[in-house]
Amino acid sequence: MRVLVTGSSSGIGKGIAEKFLREGHEVIGLDRESASLTSPGYRHFRLDIRDRTAYPALDPVDILINNAGVQQEDDIGVNLKGTIGITETYGIHEHIRAVLMIGSASAHNGSEFPEYCASKGGVLTYTKNVALRIAKYGATCNSLDFGGVLTDLNRPVTADPALWKQIMDVTPLRRWMTVEEAADWAYFMTVTNRFCTGQNILIDGLEAGNAHFVWPEDDR
Repeated sequence: MRVLVTGSSSGIGKGIAEKFLREGHEVIGLDRESASLTSPGYRHFRLDIRDRTAYPALDPVDILINNAGVQQEDDIGVNLKGTIGITETYGIHEHIRAVLMIGSASAHNGSEFPEYCASKGGVLTYTKNVALRIAKYGATCNSLDFGGVLTDLNRPVTADPALWKQIMDVTPLRRWMTVEEAADWAYFMTVTNRFCTGQNILIDGLEAGNAHFVWPEDDR
């Protein structure tokens, strides 16, 4: 299948592109940075997803994965408007199999930078909008709303022992997701899954659901 991945030069996007290449698919990457992958099955276009005039003309893709995103850098323009621009251009057609948004746990709990939370919250609703529109093609659209993932972007907290301890204290699984795990989820939701659609799937090690039951210890 032909797979389009935005933000494919690093982090989760690179991991997803590598996963699909290993599985024998053709991958097209869009990123404002140069390509960091070398493979006969990979093509790369360097662009800013906010600039619709820069979008390349492509044959219809089977799978679209909207991964490109920023924090505190025109979050609404990149994370939301850019995602909409890419999806409307490449994801709404009769040959599409799946559209996947890489959302954020912050869209569920609001615990991050204001514009970032707002941008990812918009992605949650847009996911449902796209799912409704492409269902007639037998296609799915979901968002994977990750909590902590071990990427370079998160080094300010993963490399700080004190901050890392604070995070682990509120994460029941006591770890963060790896890039490889994130890529496996993306593959499952777009290739294996054929019926789940219009869903915003929270995957955060139970951080957002870390409720504490308060009651006398002897009566529990």
